[in-house]
Amino acid sequence: MTHQPPAAPAVSSLAHIAILDDEVDITALLAHYLQGHGYRTTQLHSGAALLELMARDTPALVLLDLGLPGEDGFGLARQLREHWNCGLVIVTGRGDAIDKVVGLEVGADDYVTKPFDLRELLARCKAVLRRAAAKPEAAPTPRAEAPSARLRFEQWQLDTQARRLLGAQGEVALTTGEFELLLTFARHAGRVLSRDFLLEQTRGREAGPYDRTIDVQVGRLRKKIEIDAEQPQLIKSVRGAGYIFVPPVSTG
Repeated sequence: MTHQPPAAPAVSSLAHIAILDDEVDITALLAHYLQGHGYRTTQLHSGAALLELMARDTPALVLLDLGLPGEDGFGLARQLREHWNCGLVIVTGRGDAIDKVVGLEVGADDYVTKPFDLRELLARCKAVLRRAAAKPEAAPTPRAEAPSARLRFEQWQLDTQARRLLGAQGEVALTTGEFELLLTFARHAGRVLSRDFLLEQTRGREAGPYDRTIDVQVGRLRKKIEIDAEQPQLIKSVRGAGYIFVPPVSTG
């Protein structure tokens, strides 16, 4: 009986994953497990070490612990999202719902709380890497400059390349989550969008039965773009269905 050589690993299984945690035992455990499934890993224990790695050998995915002594984990996550198109999964002992919402708002693709099941974490990593591979613009390299393309509605201009929202009084600061949500609304103006659809478009995942991430983000976005956030005219709720972006949108 002839034995065939084992098949070569899929491209995604050769991806480089950076693991940042101040606990050496955790990074060693994750590195050993992920390497056993074909991934290349780098173990890190400080934000400075991660940023140095990003500059010289940008990973396809970062597993980021929020509880780094003396460091702002959310700030580090925001910095990664603003400057690199890599996958980002927060892996932390902070299970508070507010922490989860903030983590997703600053740009994390997923949020996993400790203790976790290694098989589940692996599945989540694979899902993030699959979504990244399906987006040509999401290669793990620094963002490139590109000509400006703007979506216009009411008195607002949404610059999709510079990722800026401009109004009559100047620029309005948006978090990564708010920008992605507004961009999704603007690209689907006039259509009723479910929470599941909005979460899939902005975070690449489905909503759980008690997931209020989208509702929180819509509330915050309304405060920034509506004349009266309590009586919204741009982003309206549709009972039992989701939300609809009312104003017509033009490009240029």
